[in-house]
Amino acid sequence: MHRTNTLLSNIRRIIKLYDSMLKPVCDRHGLAPIEVTIISFLFNNPGRDTAADIVEFRMLSKSNVSQAVESLIQKSLLQRRQDTEDRRRIHLSLTSKSAPITHEIEAVRKEFLKQIFRGFTEEEIKQFAKFNERIAENTKIVGERGEII
Repeated sequence: MHRTNTLLSNIRRIIKLYDSMLKPVCDRHGLAPIEVTIISFLFNNPGRDTAADIVEFRMLSKSNVSQAVESLIQKSLLQRRQDTEDRRRIHLSLTSKSAPITHEIEAVRKEFLKQIFRGFTEEEIKQFAKFNERIAENTKIVGERGEII
């Protein structure tokens, strides 16, 4: 039980740290945290460019993503285009106006990783990445099977 509490506590602490590091970016550009999350997602995940992708991979509510996407379009940071094969599918892309924001997000991401892996060797970081991938795969499998208790 203690190991579970520690793991969950660490996950929350990591998320809180990253969010706090991104807050100045939000403030500087007058953006909500979810808007920065969407910009970051689209920047870092080429090919995953629909609202459904954002909802699935970032585990955000559909309505919150929809609202934030509309806001980003109004701010000219995002544009949408219809899929040529499936007209129901809408692709999102960042506009050139988002470049200064993505630049800042990337700088925050690098500093975040530097901070959380401080004192780790390259080998330990590689091991962590492998363990993290296995954990992600295990949780995905359990979720797909509907084994969640």
